[in-house]
Amino acid sequence: MAARHGSKDAELPSAVVDCALYEDGKRIPGQVNLGEIMERMDPEAGRFAWIGLYEPTEEQLQEVAGAFGLHPLAVEDAVHAHQRPKLERYGDMLFLVLKTIVYVDHEKVTSTSEIVDTGEIMVFAGPGYAITVRHGSAPSLDGVRQQLQDDPLQLGCGSAAVLHAVADMVVDRYVEVADAFAGDVDTLESEVFTPDRPVDAGRIYQLKRELLEFKRAVMPLASALQRLSEGTIPQIPKEVATYFRDVADHHQRVSEQILSFDELISGMLGASIAQLGVQQNADMRRISAWAALIAVPTLVVGIYGMNFEHMPELASPYGYPAVWVLMVTACTVIHRALRRNNWL
Repeated sequence: MAARHGSKDAELPSAVVDCALYEDGKRIPGQVNLGEIMERMDPEAGRFAWIGLYEPTEEQLQEVAGAFGLHPLAVEDAVHAHQRPKLERYGDMLFLVLKTIVYVDHEKVTSTSEIVDTGEIMVFAGPGYAITVRHGSAPSLDGVRQQLQDDPLQLGCGSAAVLHAVADMVVDRYVEVADAFAGDVDTLESEVFTPDRPVDAGRIYQLKRELLEFKRAVMPLASALQRLSEGTIPQIPKEVATYFRDVADHHQRVSEQILSFDELISGMLGASIAQLGVQQNADMRRISAWAALIAVPTLVVGIYGMNFEHMPELASPYGYPAVWVLMVTACTVIHRALRRNNWL
């Protein structure tokens, strides 16, 4: 690992949410600054530091990076965010990028609905330290930290335990969001296939766009979890790798749900477009049917409206009612024929 530096009086950046030293899985009481962390951190003695940051600036993160010797490429990714989920290894340090998903409550899916909101969590895990960096709507890690502190045996695995706990929390959120998303898919699907209740294709397309955002956050993580669960990475103890297999299983379940949602929504979009075409054809048939009904009296009236002296039945006293009977009879026959063929 690169050389570390820092003075005993060095203060932690203001972006720090929590900072603690742990020994044998138990938190050491008291507040510590960066210099004290560097002095007291000793992975061989079972002590490691966990620093949590939220949206640090480049200068703030560089202060921590300089002390722990973090790789500059990983630091750059952690500052600018907007990264794909991935796992990278720099010497004895692991750098894990996770996309978080938050389900946005809404009454119904519209063409402008926001259904999911994404954030990011980056984890630097090395000998004697774990540094978590959150961006955007990424949830607080207070619950994760407390859960680990309540389980000293697991926390005794050091930074690998933090890496697993954060990944497990993120994937569990995926499961929750997928279950909530399923409700939107089911609701819209029932509306699409309800007779005489056309659904705006824009609503379906918006659901598909939000699913795409969900998919981009979830799917790339598969390869990282696979590597972490194989037990071939020296920084991940065998017992922790076993827990990563459970996380990978949950991730696989969510991935399969997303793929099924994608197929369903594509089917709904196709069905909606087909229904629109059927409706337009039905409307054109009705218009054509009424045009046919109007054509008969229009033809008769047009003929007898011509200003000629010598026309059949002009002098007959029954000519006018006969024309009315002809028009009504013809219209009735045509109307019944159209109704029988479902044109009206």
